[in-house]
Amino acid sequence: MPGKSFIHKMDARAKILLLIVYIVFIFLCYNFISLAVMTAFTVLVIALTKISFIKYLKSLKVILVIIILTGILNLFYGSGEVLWEWWMIKLTTGGISNYFFVIIRISILMMVSSALTYTTSPTDLTDAIERLLKPLSFFHVQVHEIAMMMTIALRFIPVLLEETDKIMNAQKARGADMESGNIFQRVKALIPVLIPLFVSSFRRANDLAMAMECRCYNGGKNRTRMKILHYSVTDLIALVFSAVMFVGVILCNLYFPNFV
Repeated sequence: MPGKSFIHKMDARAKILLLIVYIVFIFLCYNFISLAVMTAFTVLVIALTKISFIKYLKSLKVILVIIILTGILNLFYGSGEVLWEWWMIKLTTGGISNYFFVIIRISILMMVSSALTYTTSPTDLTDAIERLLKPLSFFHVQVHEIAMMMTIALRFIPVLLEETDKIMNAQKARGADMESGNIFQRVKALIPVLIPLFVSSFRRANDLAMAMECRCYNGGKNRTRMKILHYSVTDLIALVFSAVMFVGVILCNLYFPNFV
């Protein structure tokens, strides 16, 4: 999503590295105080992107089932006062704390990951990944080719979605019923959609390979870039502020170990 916010202006490499560190620290939160610090940090990041908070909530729909199941599984683990018991299953105060702790942890992790994808174009992401993985080229890892495959895959996602929609409309115009029946009937009804989609995908891949060969594409060796990535003062400010927040998480774990 285009924009001119503070997060949009950050270098894609800095955003990826800070996201990795954020993921590490979100799992280092051992109590609700340290989790509150990370939650406040997440809310601040979302506010700095200047993107509607509703969009971030909608991003949770993708993993809503995972969030609910993970929370339920943690609901029956934990010590403390027993509130309800049946056979081998016990519901304790510690289990309820675990339930909310896990749900908050996964939710803010998903939202801050969405902040990266909302504020960074696919091309910038793949360029950043290529630059970050550049040291692996000394071990003969084809970094540029991996980044190129990621770029092509991301580029073709909307194309394939559009192609799928066209094929489904064409099949419906021929009288195909894809919305009624049980799950097995619906899966069977998708076969006339999947086969043309695979054929179209292979045709597009062949055309793209032919076009790259005609332009004498030979991988990443001695290639120049149209857009050069540079770290800026914005990245330094984000790094310093993130470091302060992460130190706060460590201090909360040390001074409030039993605040659960």
